[in-house]
Amino acid sequence: MNKLAVIIAFFGTLFVQAQSDSLSTSDSIHVVIDSVAIHPDSIETPLDISNFEPYHNVIQNDKALKQIFEKLYQLEQTKQGKVRIVHIGDSHIQADLFTAVMRLRFQQVFGNGGFGFTFPYSLANTNNSAPLRFTGSGGFSSARNLFADVSRPVGISGIALEPKQKNFHIDLLIKDAQYDFTVLKLISPQNQSIFQVSFAKKGSSVQEKVAVKTAVTSSHKVKPGEVLGSIANKYNISIKQLKQANGLKSDFIRDGKVLKIPGGKSKVSYKTVTKYAYSYEPIALEKSAFTNNYISSHPLDKITIIGNDSIEKFALNGIILENSNPGVTYSGIGVNGAKAGDYTKFPLFFEQIPALEADLFVISLGTNESFDKQEGQNYYYNLRKMIEGIKAKAPQASILVTTPPPSKLHRKSYNSYIDSYSQIIQEQAPLDQFAVWNLLDVFGGNKNIILNSRMGLMAKDKVHYSKLGYEKQAELFFGAFIQSYELFKSEK
Repeated sequence: MNKLAVIIAFFGTLFVQAQSDSLSTSDSIHVVIDSVAIHPDSIETPLDISNFEPYHNVIQNDKALKQIFEKLYQLEQTKQGKVRIVHIGDSHIQADLFTAVMRLRFQQVFGNGGFGFTFPYSLANTNNSAPLRFTGSGGFSSARNLFADVSRPVGISGIALEPKQKNFHIDLLIKDAQYDFTVLKLISPQNQSIFQVSFAKKGSSVQEKVAVKTAVTSSHKVKPGEVLGSIANKYNISIKQLKQANGLKSDFIRDGKVLKIPGGKSKVSYKTVTKYAYSYEPIALEKSAFTNNYISSHPLDKITIIGNDSIEKFALNGIILENSNPGVTYSGIGVNGAKAGDYTKFPLFFEQIPALEADLFVISLGTNESFDKQEGQNYYYNLRKMIEGIKAKAPQASILVTTPPPSKLHRKSYNSYIDSYSQIIQEQAPLDQFAVWNLLDVFGGNKNIILNSRMGLMAKDKVHYSKLGYEKQAELFFGAFIQSYELFKSEK
């Protein structure tokens, strides 16, 4: 049995079980939870994740995915080319938890086409994708779409990274060999040729002595007649500091007791280290219609991005990493706290859509909108603007919208906003020609929050999800997607 058949069998069993059991067993659980006399938040007894049952785990209006299904089918048949999927969202997408599982599952079935889109998040002082490491020098300023004014060069990533000085470098290291790349594409405002790449060359070395401070534990043995005040004065600390360091609740101290002295002196020693001078020999990039590219004859796990000497002002909007193999790339574009309206207020976001060459856009936004208490119509106005803008720049791409998952509003209130978002998304899907995965429904709706939390799927704030929760969402999403894809193939 091939890999696809095994995965289909697994998710098919999950799907059938969910459809047959969810209206009986799980509904009875909800009645018990909702009818208990004590407040549900006081229930802390953990539940086994194996008891989790998804509800109606299907892709709605999946006929809107015909183009992506056909691309995947051709990839399966010919073992040639790439299918590119781009997932746009907020913090759960930036963290690359949900998307990492989706990337793995798609590439297990259809082949590994590379990591896809990424961004030097760590240089913008935010969290980075786990398989990649970015470091740099020269200093950088950044602008996030939540807060930046429209004059800033915020594009497809939702964040603009601008070096503070001309002499800078951005170092990329791949920590997982399966994402070594042969193609690097840089996305910049108006596709300017403002960057070059280089491989750092180790030059001459020098020996330097470096000071190393080591904390020395300081203590004091209480002598007859000594009191806390005199001991504190001796070491130039307060009585409060002395008591806290030793867990003392009163000023009484017995003779002979050994006290810890906070803020003890440090011992300085020196060691000799070898430091190397590095040089960077620039390599010009090849310009294409929407990106500036570097193509290698062999897989790379590191590269350095530097500036073009003839340019004074730099801004980086994104990086695409691919390999020479046929397969799928699954890219995540996420900004912590973002809403649809944050992305769409920057024209550069839409201008750079073609650089992604995407066959499918997955959009997962709404939780942050609910915290702003956006009404359903206002929420969908901004979502539709994003969908229409994407379609205008990438008419060949399919679009799938996921509803927000269950969550509490400001950690305690019932979140009726995401109920309205889910309803309007489903109503508009056939009219605006996109598919829907109703994550709110799949996870049992807002009435299931306590149950999901007890299974370890949610964070303590009952807004964010745990790593296990995001990975569970991804597994279910992939299962629903594959079910629809198999149905498409059966009807060809």
